[in-house]
Amino acid sequence: MLCSLEELRSKEVIDLGTGERLGYIDDIRFDTDTSEVTALVIFGSGRLFGLLPRGEDIEIPCSAIEVVGTETILVRCSNLTYHTNIRGNRLKSLFE
Repeated sequence: MLCSLEELRSKEVIDLGTGERLGYIDDIRFDTDTSEVTALVIFGSGRLFGLLPRGEDIEIPCSAIEVVGTETILVRCSNLTYHTNIRGNRLKSLFE
């Protein structure tokens, strides 16, 4: 199945282990040496209309993806990676 970045952004990510809704894809991590997408990134939600710092960003390795459906992406992650503000520090957003 081929999927564009824009299509990925409209899919909600759900953890199969906990049933938790993690959010929607905001960005990807791309390895320029191997030309592979290595992870999906969900930015932390804003708090109090942007006056307080955002929550932690979630990085989901592609190896954790179980199913990519029409509206959701099901993942099985026992060890998600959380980062403080990936968008501003280490990862340049492809969508902004």
